Amino acid sequence: MAFLQETQSNTVQGSHVMVVGTGGIGCELLKNLVLTGFQNISAIDLDTIDVSNLNRQFLFQKKHVGRPKVEVAKETAQLFNPNATITAYHDSVLNSEYNVNFFKQFSLVMNALDNKAARNHVNRLCLAAGVTLIESGSAGYLGQVTVIRKGVSECYECQPKPAAKTYPGCTIRNTPSEPIHCIVWAKHLFNQLFGEPDTDNDVSPETEKEEGMESGEDDSHVQRISTRQWAENNDYNSKKLFHKLFKSDIEYLLSMEKLWQTRKPPTPLELGNLPGKNTSEGSTGGLADQRVWSISECAQVFQDCVVELKKEFTANGELVWDKDDKSRLDFVVAAANLRSYAYSIQQKSRFDVKSMAGNIIPAIATTNAVIAGIIVMEALKVLAGESHKCKTTYLPKYPNPYKKLLVACTPNPPNPKCYVCSPKPEATVKFNCNSVTVASLQDKIMKKHFGMVAPDVEIDDGKGTILLSSEEGETDDNLPKCVSEFGVSNGTRLKVDDFLQNMTLVITIVHTDTPLEDEKEFEQVNEDDVEGDTGAPMPISSRKRKASTDSEQQATKKARKDSNSIEI
Repeated sequence: MAFLQETQSNTVQGSHVMVVGTGGIGCELLKNLVLTGFQNISAIDLDTIDVSNLNRQFLFQKKHVGRPKVEVAKETAQLFNPNATITAYHDSVLNSEYNVNFFKQFSLVMNALDNKAARNHVNRLCLAAGVTLIESGSAGYLGQVTVIRKGVSECYECQPKPAAKTYPGCTIRNTPSEPIHCIVWAKHLFNQLFGEPDTDNDVSPETEKEEGMESGEDDSHVQRISTRQWAENNDYNSKKLFHKLFKSDIEYLLSMEKLWQTRKPPTPLELGNLPGKNTSEGSTGGLADQRVWSISECAQVFQDCVVELKKEFTANGELVWDKDDKSRLDFVVAAANLRSYAYSIQQKSRFDVKSMAGNIIPAIATTNAVIAGIIVMEALKVLAGESHKCKTTYLPKYPNPYKKLLVACTPNPPNPKCYVCSPKPEATVKFNCNSVTVASLQDKIMKKHFGMVAPDVEIDDGKGTILLSSEEGETDDNLPKCVSEFGVSNGTRLKVDDFLQNMTLVITIVHTDTPLEDEKEFEQVNEDDVEGDTGAPMPISSRKRKASTDSEQQATKKARKDSNSIEI
């Protein structure tokens, strides 16, 4: 036993491990590693410390607010073990210098990330480098840890992750019925006025054959320009902007009578005639951020924020919405509540809007500590050459029928249809070739959907026609053109390569003239279910896991289901 402990100790001390992310799980993990005896650790994180981190990220103190997380985590963790050497990278793991060769130097990589894009990227780099990755996540009381080994267990992308909740554009623009609809509208409004505008997310009322509009109904009196153009023409005058958004636009919607046959119509707002007292329940008592503002307060805050944000926009260019920035958050709170009031929807406090707009799931310090401990236990197995003993472990909200709070099961084998880790990665995508542009192919399909960083796309037509090049400026002229202009049609195959991720992919195009559901521009489909120009998309079904008894199998399935969407 002493010999085994000494061997394991030597393995730990001689290893070089990487921690990606030094937030909730990352802080606990870094502390555990130095206390376990790891002496050569690298850590990377782009984030800085916010006061809201201090209730659970215990390597940080109030005096550290504003400093890089990874640098403070390094300083504090080394106090637990001065013999440990920790290399801190205050940077994004998506940057090109952190490539396959960079990851090859590590004995093991451990993810403590909070976003899907970075998880995908690290997953692909570890597969390319042949380095074992331990993936983890927590969401409230739920948590999970899994070990990813190339060719042995499924990778992070083998099973599709639940898509982020989205709402139909017509609901957001015309007929909100819930507070979240108004909050999403307010965030779109912020981007339209001060951020990077997206024509798909303009907040103006729908003006073309919208639900409830008769085919012959005349809407020619509506000025068809974007919200930002309107604001620029009116010099971002806050009173005129209020009048447009909360009076004129609503009056236009009221002119579509069929839209309100089964709905309560909204009420246009007059800036000088708003109630000063709050009409929402729970508007008094509690902390300041938990008080629901009166509608008059919302109107004043809205105008003040427009002035403040316009100055910042003029000085710095396009702004990015941040839930932790006061003026940005206050703008969304005020705009969302004004719209809610107009549509007779319950208004929300600043605290509630911040949680909903930021997709915040309350973090539990104990959950992070448990998950970090499991990561280290799995790491010890890997470094001791006992990877066959590794488990995928789930932390459910309640104990299973066997009174176990931790549910461990054998990792799944690789999914043969995974477009990331299979020997011949392929995927099938359906869209209208006559409307999808090369820019959409690059930004929405290759980068956003398939998670690539620097994609090169070539048509597999024997001619080697290049649609996209990662070389700066080389294919800029292609971006506004529809893919059909280059001969892309039903059955076309695209060869895609991302040198930063050492990833290749062959994509088969299925052309469709029929609009896709939920206003989607494209969708990935299961190739087995494609029949010519039709064929409904079918999600890849989860493979059944083995368990020793039926009841244990059900408990394991439930734990997997509860933890399936963990991303924090």
